[in-house]
Amino acid sequence: MKQTLRIGEIEFANPFILAPLAGYTDKSMRALCEEQGASLVFTEMVSGKGLKYGDRKSRRLLELNEGEVAGFQLFGDEPEVLYEAARELAAEDNAVLDLNCGCPVPKIVRNGEGSALLKRLDTLYDCVAAMVAGAQMGAGEAAEADAAPKPVTAKIRMGFARGENVAVEAAKAIEAAGAAAVTIHGRTREQFYEGKADWDVIADVKNAVGIPVIGNGDVRSGEDAIRMMDETGCDGVMIARGALGNPWIFRDARLLWELVWKPGGPSPIGEADFAPTREERIEMLIRHLEMLCEDKGDGIGVKEIRKFVPWYTKGMRGAPALRRELNQVMDAQTMIEKISDFI
Repeated sequence: MKQTLRIGEIEFANPFILAPLAGYTDKSMRALCEEQGASLVFTEMVSGKGLKYGDRKSRRLLELNEGEVAGFQLFGDEPEVLYEAARELAAEDNAVLDLNCGCPVPKIVRNGEGSALLKRLDTLYDCVAAMVAGAQMGAGEAAEADAAPKPVTAKIRMGFARGENVAVEAAKAIEAAGAAAVTIHGRTREQFYEGKADWDVIADVKNAVGIPVIGNGDVRSGEDAIRMMDETGCDGVMIARGALGNPWIFRDARLLWELVWKPGGPSPIGEADFAPTREERIEMLIRHLEMLCEDKGDGIGVKEIRKFVPWYTKGMRGAPALRRELNQVMDAQTMIEKISDFI
């Protein structure tokens, strides 16, 4: 029987996870990726301070679809704040609590949060330990519901400065703090998304810790996901930008994993071609728009789908003209008609 991903007491249907993507992984995108096979999906990252002070936008980001298997990712660098956030979220319907230790965005880094924690591994340890304690306390307070503590995980990059590699040291600190898994993106903060992700770092972390290791970086197809597992030995694969306009990446990875791949066996590259047709891509774009409009209203839905259009139509003949035209459309029905004509 093929071994799947287990985080804490939770066993997932397959090892393929949708990463938290600010501005993208809302309820609609998560639902589409879950339908295609993602076993765990993450909400956009949320500020621990925002939760502490009752910020409505932060709370809105944590709204889930019915039956959704989701993780909440927090960011912050104050252990006491993260403790209270984890304690508060312990009774929610999400599956996992994650600490962001990899976000490269300047406004996050300037506050000492995100990937800036890689420069202060003692603080990183304290933050993870605080979330673990908060999740345990919150579960204890909900004892009447027989709640088990939510597993706490952390997502890191390989280092902060270009050429730096503190991944193993950081992962060991995360494990020592009580985390149930660690995700590693094989780039430094200063690389942002440039260059090639270093998958060897993922293998190094896997060999150094006993908790599950989830790989991340340069996974743009189902075959990439399988190859990452084969080359690094990682327990799971977190897919980020590769899922934009392409929820089928989870279907492809899952099918290859179920039908072809065996741990340590030959790579299945070239064994299958699951690329969606032009019609399927356009139909999914329309469905995505309809879901956004249902969730957020037509006005917001029309505006937000525009950032997905280049991803869904990438490489299609006539796509640049369509994008320009849709940028001028203000109502959902007209947009649906114009997208439908593009088939």
